[in-house]
Amino acid sequence: MSKYEYISKVRDFLTSSQSLKVLSFIGFTVLMTAVIASQNFFFQNIIENGISKRDIIAQKTLTVEDVKRTEQHKKEVAQKIEPVMAPAEDDFIKTNLQTLQNSVIQIRKKDVPEEVKKEEIGILFDLSDNSKRDFIITFLLKADDNSLHEVFDKANITLSNILHEGITEKDYEKDNIGQIILNNMVSNVSKRQISVIRAVLEQVIVPNLVVDEFATEIAKKNAQNSVKPYEVVFQKGDKILFEGEPVTRLKRDALRQAGYNVYELNWQGLAAIYIIVFIGTLLFLAYMKFFEKEYLKSKYLSISAFLAVFLAFIGVVIPTGFSPYVIPLPAFLVLMSIFTKPRIAFASSIVLLSIMSVGYQYDMQFLVTFILLSLLSSIAMSQIKYAERFDVIRTGFSISIAGVILVLSIYILEKCLIDVSNVLIFKNCLFIFLNGVISAIIASGSLPLFESVFKIITPYGLAELGDHNQKLLKRLQIDAPGTYHHSLMVSNLCEAAAEAIGADPILARVGALYHDIGKLKRPLFFVENQSYFLIENPHNKFTPRISKMIITAHPKDGIEIAREYKLPQVIQNFITQHHGEGLASYFYNQAVKEEGVENVKEEQFRYAGPKPNTKETAILMIADAVESAVRSLKNPTPEEIEGMINKIIVERLNDGQLSDSPLTLKDIKTIASTFSRILRGMQHNRIKYQENLAEELQKQKINLPAKLLDEDLENKIKQLEGENNPQKENKND
Repeated sequence: MSKYEYISKVRDFLTSSQSLKVLSFIGFTVLMTAVIASQNFFFQNIIENGISKRDIIAQKTLTVEDVKRTEQHKKEVAQKIEPVMAPAEDDFIKTNLQTLQNSVIQIRKKDVPEEVKKEEIGILFDLSDNSKRDFIITFLLKADDNSLHEVFDKANITLSNILHEGITEKDYEKDNIGQIILNNMVSNVSKRQISVIRAVLEQVIVPNLVVDEFATEIAKKNAQNSVKPYEVVFQKGDKILFEGEPVTRLKRDALRQAGYNVYELNWQGLAAIYIIVFIGTLLFLAYMKFFEKEYLKSKYLSISAFLAVFLAFIGVVIPTGFSPYVIPLPAFLVLMSIFTKPRIAFASSIVLLSIMSVGYQYDMQFLVTFILLSLLSSIAMSQIKYAERFDVIRTGFSISIAGVILVLSIYILEKCLIDVSNVLIFKNCLFIFLNGVISAIIASGSLPLFESVFKIITPYGLAELGDHNQKLLKRLQIDAPGTYHHSLMVSNLCEAAAEAIGADPILARVGALYHDIGKLKRPLFFVENQSYFLIENPHNKFTPRISKMIITAHPKDGIEIAREYKLPQVIQNFITQHHGEGLASYFYNQAVKEEGVENVKEEQFRYAGPKPNTKETAILMIADAVESAVRSLKNPTPEEIEGMINKIIVERLNDGQLSDSPLTLKDIKTIASTFSRILRGMQHNRIKYQENLAEELQKQKINLPAKLLDEDLENKIKQLEGENNPQKENKND
C-alpha cells in the first residue's frame, strides 16, 4: 500500500459518521476535563497575573506553531470552498413534461368553444411574458399534430440537456432559467418553436442539483487540513519572554516546549479527572441508548454538551471559597427538561454533579442537596403543561423553597454535631433561594436563543405557533376559511389521539393547524372554501390531470409558505407527509372514465410524499381523511362514523402509507376509538325547541327524575303556562 493510499484510507475513516461520533465524544471529554481541571491551572513563579516576572531565554532552538494565525487561515480557506452539488431525482421532471403534453392534447380534443380552450391553456401555463402569451396559446391550440409533437420532442431533448448540466437553486435566484433553456436548445429550431419550447420548459423545470452538506463539509475539512501551520522559531539564546511582557498563547506554548510546567496540576491528576469525565459521559450515553433512544441525536447531545460545559465553566469562575450554592444547576435542569425530558435532565444532572463534586472538591452536603433538588426539579418539570412561560418561573420558585428546606435541614443536623455560624446558614439559604428563581428566569429568557441555535422546537415554541393570532393562521382564517375550519377540527382529533397513544399532543395539534397552508396559494380550488365564497367548482372546467396537478401541489406550495414564514422543520414535516404518497382517487377515477384505464397510471395521480415517519404525522394523515369523509356524511349514525373511520384506516394500511410510521396496531386501534368518540360529539343532533315550553314539560313530566318534580318546578310550570296562554289565565280568573 502506497503512502497516499494509506493517508486516503485514514482520512476516509476519520470522516465517516461513526468516527465523527467517536471524535465528538473524545473532544467533549477532553474539553470537559480541561474546563474542570483549569481551576487548578496557573503559571508557576515565573508568571504573575499573566505577566512575565523575568526574562526567559531559550536554552535550545524551539519551533512553535502560532495556533491563532493557523486557525484563522483555516477558517478563511474553508469559507472560500464552493458548495459541493449532488444530483437529485429528476425523473419526475420528465414525467411533468409528459403530463403537460398530454394535458395540452386533451384540451385540443375537447368539444368546447375556443375561448374556453384558451382559458384552460392560460391556466396551465404561467406565462410571465405577456407579449408572447397569445402567440404561445394560439400555437398550442392551432398547430397541427406533427408540429405540436415536434415541439414537445425538441423540448424533451432540450430538457435532457439541461438536466445533464444540472440546475441549482442559485439559477432560480438569478432568474436566468430562460437563458439556460436557450443555451441548451437543440439545433434546427425555428424562432417560433423557441418561444413555445421555452414556455413549456419553464413550467416543469425545477432544481435537480442540491447542496451535498456532507461532501461540502468534507471538502472544507480537506482544505483546512492542507493548510500549513504558521510557525515561529526561537533560536538558542533568544528571549522567549521579556520581563513585564504579557503571556500569549504562542509564548505559553513556547514555554511548554522549553520545559516549563505552566500548570500546577500534574499529568496524573489530569488523567484521573479525564477518567471520571470519560466514565460519566459513557454512562450517560448508555442510559440514552437503552432508555431514551429517540433523543440520541446530534442536536440534543449538542445542547446537553454545551450546557454541561457552560455549567462547569461557571464552577471554575466562582472565586475559591465562595458558596457553591450559586451554581445555576436548576437552570441546567429546567432547560434540559424542556429540550429533552425531565428523566434525561435528572440523569444528566446526577452525572454532572458527580464530576463537578470530585473535580472542584465540593462538600458532601452540596452533592446531597443538589441530587435531591434535581429529583424534585425533574418531578416539578414533568407536571408543566407548557401553557405559558410563567409556569417555569413558578417552578423555579418551588425549587427555591425546596432548596431552602434541604439546606436548612442539613445545617440543623450539623449543628447537633459541630458549631455552625448562623450567618453562614442564612447566606447559603439565601443563595439557594435566589439560585432557583434566577435560574428559572435565565432558562425562560434563553429558551428562544437556544431554540434558534440548536434548531430544536420546544413545547413553548409550539404553543406560540399554535396561537390563532399568528400571522399565517390569521391569513388562513381570512383567505381560506373553510380550510382553516377543517384544520381546527383535524387539530382537535390529532391532539386527542396523540395524547391517547403517548405521542406529543402539542406537536400533533400545531402540526395539524399548519398542514394545509399550501392551499392559501389557490384557496378557491378546494371544495371546503368554495361554499364559503359561493362559487362554482372550477374543476368542472378542467381535465382530471390538470385538477390533479393543482390539488397535489398544495404540499409543495405549503413548504414554500412555511419557509417564507420560517416555520421549523418539524412543522414542515406535517405539510409534506400528511398525504404521503397517496392516490388522488377522485381525479384518478375521472381520468379512467375519460381516457380509459389503459391510458392512466396510478403513479401519475399520486402525491409526491414522503410517507409519514412519526406517530404525529401518521395520526394527521388518518385524521385529515377521516374528518373530511365524516363531514361529507349527512346525519351519520355512530355505526356509520365508526365504519368510515375503519374503512379509511384499512385503505391507508393496504396502500402502504403507514409503513414508515412507528404506529403499532394497538396505537391504530386506540386512534380509531378516539376519533370515533370525538366525531360522535361533533355530529350530535340538536334539540328541537318547542314553542310552548310549559306544555312540553307537562308531556315529558313522567320521564323526569322524581327529585326534579318538586314544588318549585310545579309552580314554574304553572307560571309558564300562564305566560304562554293568557286567555286561559283570564278564563280561570
